[in-house]
Amino acid sequence: QVQLVESGGGLVQAGGSLRLSCAASGRTFSSYNMGWFRQAPGKEREFVAGINLSGSRTYYGDSVKGRFTISRDNAQNTVYLQMNSLKPDDTAVYYCAARIGDGILITAGGYGYWGQGTQVTVSS
Repeated sequence: QVQLVESGGGLVQAGGSLRLSCAASGRTFSSYNMGWFRQAPGKEREFVAGINLSGSRTYYGDSVKGRFTISRDNAQNTVYLQMNSLKPDDTAVYYCAARIGDGILITAGGYGYWGQGTQVTVSS
């Protein structure tokens, strides 16, 4: 029903910034709660940030709080993840996810739609 395509990943030096984008298909983007997750080699998929339908509420994983900012533009069918003060431990594949329902969910299993992921590599 909805397709998600991430972009904006790449190689960045520690302390630098990147902005990830997730473009969604369809006219009902505002009906989906959105989230960002990441997965490093050998690690479980980790919740990064979530945002409610209107964008009025956000929630962040402890490891990124104060450094990352999630936002959405429903008119553009796009969700963003601004990543500042990047650390080598932030290196991972970052995934955009969508779910139908009210409120923000932090578990990957609760999201039914996923993008293909975009690689973020932070060098020391």
